Amino acid sequence: MSMISVDPRLSRFDPLRRIIFYDDFDDGVNGWSELIGNYEHTLDSIIPLSADYRPPMISNLTMWDTGTAGSMEGTYALKLASRAREGSLATSIKRVTFRKPGPVQLEAYFCFKPEASELRLSADDIRAFGVLFDLQDGMNPEIRWMPHLRYLNAQVGEMINRWQVKGETPAFQKIGDRGETVSTPHLGPEFWEFVDAPAQELCYNEIATKMNWHYLRVNFDLAERRFLGFQCNDLVYDGAALKYITIPAMPNLNCMLNAAFWVQTNRDKRAFLYLDSVLLSGEF
Repeated sequence: MSMISVDPRLSRFDPLRRIIFYDDFDDGVNGWSELIGNYEHTLDSIIPLSADYRPPMISNLTMWDTGTAGSMEGTYALKLASRAREGSLATSIKRVTFRKPGPVQLEAYFCFKPEASELRLSADDIRAFGVLFDLQDGMNPEIRWMPHLRYLNAQVGEMINRWQVKGETPAFQKIGDRGETVSTPHLGPEFWEFVDAPAQELCYNEIATKMNWHYLRVNFDLAERRFLGFQCNDLVYDGAALKYITIPAMPNLNCMLNAAFWVQTNRDKRAFLYLDSVLLSGEF
């Protein structure tokens, strides 16, 4: 019997052979920070979409009617909270590097809810949440590639409940005058494509203060530069047709293996994404 199978915190995951990091947010933020826009000389050089991403925080999930729920396993979760402004995004990223290109897997337990500021179900108040990876290697040809996976919950008052990927991004813009920094609104509304699969309605429950935790797994191969697939709860999605963004390699990004989560609101009301725990593993 493996050590993982008898560890109550790890046995709910199915990691690959080597655990790169395991973050239980009862222990703190664990290196997850805000995904801020690039800048040079002045903060006014940040492109508009990236200028007001909201940072993560630690939360014990206290609600006005149900009290303090805590996380799925423990007291605290990492909380992403948008502004109360339609389209606002909150983000969190962990910046690491890899030793050897090969299969990589990210797993997480998450919960999404709008702010419970009205006595209504509010199921369509969250537009979307998602996870992305920002990767670069030294293989020939050298490229930077960015797998994006988004759950489009609702849009314009209509429930969508489908997963999306992004195969291209708006052109990069130069930041400053030294030629060292560029930026792009890659979390913008353009170029999202539906995964070729039926809708997946996630458990939301009957009121906006009831929390339900979900499992997410995303697999890709650094050496072959491709999605291997993903899983959310009971449904498994094939990776063969999943697209991702590719751009020319950039200086100073060797062996980059960044992972990020985000959430976006549909209304002038805050949207929340909670992460109980995150595990990144690989084969190396």
